[in-house]
Amino acid sequence: MVQAYCVKCRAKREMSEPKKVKLKNGKPAMKGKCPKCGTTLFRIGAA
Repeated sequence: MVQAYCVKCRAKREMSEPKKVKLKNGKPAMKGKCPKCGTTLFRIGAA
């Protein structure tokens, strides 16, 4: 699983529903949800 920092919880959390996305400049990233509060999590460079 991919970890990312949740701004609402102020802690690192495992992403639920992680999806691979690409930024405009072509770099890979991961986008998912915080399992506790449901906030969108984003991690650049995670493959």
